[in-house]
Amino acid sequence: MTVISKLDRETEIERLEASPVNSAKVRQPLYAPRKKIFPKRATGAFRRFKWIVMLITLGIYYLTPWLRWDRGPFAPDQAVLIDMANRRFYFFFIEIWPQEFFIVAGLLVMAGVGLFLITSAVGRAWCGYTCPQTVWVDLFLVVERAIEGDRNARMKLDAGPWTVDKVIKRVAKHSVWLAIAVATGGAWIFYFADAPTLFVDVFTGQAAPIAYITVAVLTATTYTFGGLMREQVCTYMCPWPRIQAAMLDENSLTVTYNDWRGEPRSRHAKKAAAAGQSVGDCVDCNACVAVCPMGIDIRDGQQLECITCALCIDACDGVMDKLGRERGLISYATLADYNANMAVATAGGTSAIDPTRVRDAGGKLSDRLAHFHIRKIFRPRTLVYFAAWSLVGVGLLYALLTRDRLEVNVLHDRNPLFVTLSDGGIRNGYTVKLLNKIPEPRTIIVTLQGLKGAEMSVVGIDQPADRSFAVKVEPDKLTTLKVYVRQPAEHIEGKVQSFRFVIEDKSSYETDSYDAQFEGPETRR
Repeated sequence: MTVISKLDRETEIERLEASPVNSAKVRQPLYAPRKKIFPKRATGAFRRFKWIVMLITLGIYYLTPWLRWDRGPFAPDQAVLIDMANRRFYFFFIEIWPQEFFIVAGLLVMAGVGLFLITSAVGRAWCGYTCPQTVWVDLFLVVERAIEGDRNARMKLDAGPWTVDKVIKRVAKHSVWLAIAVATGGAWIFYFADAPTLFVDVFTGQAAPIAYITVAVLTATTYTFGGLMREQVCTYMCPWPRIQAAMLDENSLTVTYNDWRGEPRSRHAKKAAAAGQSVGDCVDCNACVAVCPMGIDIRDGQQLECITCALCIDACDGVMDKLGRERGLISYATLADYNANMAVATAGGTSAIDPTRVRDAGGKLSDRLAHFHIRKIFRPRTLVYFAAWSLVGVGLLYALLTRDRLEVNVLHDRNPLFVTLSDGGIRNGYTVKLLNKIPEPRTIIVTLQGLKGAEMSVVGIDQPADRSFAVKVEPDKLTTLKVYVRQPAEHIEGKVQSFRFVIEDKSSYETDSYDAQFEGPETRR
């Protein structure tokens, strides 16, 4: 229901009968039944920005598994692939092995520090624009509005009896929601196998059971969280609303109702002004309440339910435009600026809010009012977060650029530690592991350094004993060699001698080495 309140002869503002479901003034019991929220569609700069973010994030999620990246004939050509079977993570030109998982851990640390940085600067921007819960709820609301209509139509349909039209609309809505949920679960499994192949296997019933289980679980959670629970996930399940307060300070940007300008509210501003009453800019139209997907009234002040999506700013700016007043009655503002402006409106806190104090003789907002400036973002807290974020990023980049693509590891035989040969020489056995971390075959030169007079022989290579061997290794795999090192009796110098296995790829000039021990009897004299 709507009521039309005439504020003057030229302007009519629609007053929406909307009340906050999650009121900061009257908290619902923890286990109270959910009250449905029917957010009205908003229009404006922030709503357009949310559309753009939604399209980009959904596009990335659904399309990324289908991107191709040529890595040659010995590696998968899927651009982003988590290959659990072969224990690899491919991201375009980057290939991460299990022992390099610290890179993924570092990226998670960067994400965490980045979240702290964003929150300290612009509040819960993550929650309002890029959180998966927000993005999918927005998508589900698009479907709901397309099928059932905007706020008033949905409220009327929900309150009305079950007619054929209502059944058709509800079935259609939930069917589309389920289709989106299935697509969401399906897109996720494509990150773990070749997408085109797995797509065919899924629809022909040949995929592994875990694939169907994963799709079923993600379908259920997406449908439930995005379609049925919505704001309850943010309010009751997500810990971030309660953690974010530690990230904010008086210079953090948050969505704010500027009551130093809007109060006292009046639905009949012209009549109140004619009677000599002090009147603020808020006409109590409830537009900000009607568009809020969390069901709160931003005029009640900061609340943990607010995700700073800024749709209330768009709604309020539209009303101010119709009234011919300045935008920004609801705006992104810092607590420091709000307190400074409140001091102006209340004469330093000595009286009630008087909106005439914040305007000059011409009726425009006073120059004494504090306004946000971009330099306020660059303060010690955000600079520390940015420095930490950058430091981790630079460290990961350095590790990525300087990591070895060729590695050697050596295990000494434990039983026996050494064998005494018939000529008095000593032989030790070693398991040498050559790790080729590129998707191309290589010829690796394995060389023995140190250990005077010693020679080695490699099982499977039909060549006389020598101090150097050429070994072919498979692409992107670990090659294991059984190597025997023999030292003549006349060169044995002690019970334990140190030497080194050195490997080299002549074509790429990559090398690696391993310091090993040669075991023998007590020193001969």
